[in-house]
Parts: sequence; C-alpha cells; structure tokens
Amino acid sequence: MTRALIADDERLMREQLRARLHEVWPDLEIVAEAKNGQEAVALTEQHHPDIVFLDIRMPVLTGVDAARQIAQLPTFDEADGWPGCEIVFITAYDQYAVQAFEQGVVDYVLKPAERERLMVTVERIRKRMADRAAHAPVDGADDDLPTPLPAHTPDMQQLLQTLAGQLNPKGLPKLQWIQATVRQAIQMIPVEDVLFFVSDEKYTRVQTATVEALIRKPIKELVEELDMQLFWQIHRSTLVNIKAVAGVTRDERGRQLVSVRGSNEKLEVSRSYTGLFKAM
Repeated sequence: MTRALIADDERLMREQLRARLHEVWPDLEIVAEAKNGQEAVALTEQHHPDIVFLDIRMPVLTGVDAARQIAQLPTFDEADGWPGCEIVFITAYDQYAVQAFEQGVVDYVLKPAERERLMVTVERIRKRMADRAAHAPVDGADDDLPTPLPAHTPDMQQLLQTLAGQLNPKGLPKLQWIQATVRQAIQMIPVEDVLFFVSDEKYTRVQTATVEALIRKPIKELVEELDMQLFWQIHRSTLVNIKAVAGVTRDERGRQLVSVRGSNEKLEVSRSYTGLFKAM
C-alpha cells in the first residue's frame, strides 16, 4: 500500500485534502499529518512515506525548506532500503506552483484541492513510482539501480533553492568564501576553488587543488548556503564542484565513481544520486 504524509498549518485544508485523496486514490494510506515544516521533516523520518504533500507557506519551517531537509534524509542503502519520497507542493500562490510545474521536477496542488486536478497529480505519481519499481535492483545487483527520486537531482535542488529565495528574498546571499582550518591557521578559501566537500560525523573536509581544510558545518547546511548550480550533491555526505568533474566510471561492484580534476581521489555516487550521470 502506498503511504502518504500531509503537511499544512490549516486543519481544514488538511481535512479537505485527505477527503479528496480518499476519493481519487482510495488505497492511499495517510500515515501522518503535520502542522508545520519541522513536524513534516520529523514525521517523514519516522514513517518513511512514499509521498509528502507540503504546504509551501507554513510556520517554523516553510514547505520548501522542509523539502530541502527531507531530500537530505538517508535513503536506499543508507537507511534499510527506503527509496525516499515524492514531493507535492500545496499552494495558494500560483506563481510558485507554475514555476515548479514548468520545470517538471515536482508536482503541485492549488488550494482548495480540486478533484480533477488532484487526479492528474495522482496519475503522474503512480506512473513515476511504477517506472522506478520497473528499474529496481534484481537479486541485489549493483549495476541495475533504481531511478532516483526528483529530490535527488540538480534540477530539484536548484528549484528548491530558487523557491526558497522567492519566499525569503531578504535571505542570506550565497557563500563566496569558506573560512576553514588549515593546520593551525584559519584560511579564507574562495568557494569557486573548492573541488568537493566530504563530511564525516564531526567535520566536513574542504578540498581544493592545493589545500585540504576542515570546517564544522554539515553537508545539509552547505546545501542551503551554496549555489547549487555550481555544486551537485552526489552522496548524502558529498558535494562536488560540477566544473571540476573530469569523468565518471564504474568499479567492479557497479558503483559510480567521480574523478575530479586537480585530485587523485575518486568520489562515490550513492544509489539515490545515480541518475545524475545516466549516460554512464
């Protein structure tokens, strides 16, 4: 059974959407409801739904910011096989919805949810889920990987960044410099010089062609602060400067490995992000 989560700060809107979804998709199970974006992220992590319906404007955390955090939750081999979830935005603001829809990476429902329009959304989701199921791994084979969810694509990351900027036009500008520890000194590193970022539990390594440095900032925060047209996320713990990518190969286990100009290191692409390099 397909499972869904609804997030909207208006109780009547949640009830109306739940009733409409029951009409157009009787087998859909609503596993949880959230009153704000922060609850939506926590409940998504707890219940691992297949679909999350997010109101764009919510208190504590907007639907857009919640979607960005949900995209950072561990998936596939990182979390017992959960493939992540589809994102559907609920909005009374047509300018946001149209932009999202035109880019083709996320669907939307305008308030109040109309039965006919919701049926279109449901059919699109069902088709995408069926397509992913058809490409699921067979007998654990690493070379036949599932199609990644829209959240794990550069287009989706850029779209969410753009929408976040529209919702908060006075937000902080994108990072231009990284203040990092190099040996015992603090060094200012231009963001454009960074080849990649790799995180562990405490630190994130900043790698340039000439410098290796450490910062106390997790990848999920860097995703919020960096220009995602310049950096692609290829793993929950890795961001790579797309201008520095020299090529992508596969190892004997079928895993994609990114070669970076200016470094001998190869960066692993997790299953969730394999669609970034479909030609390989």
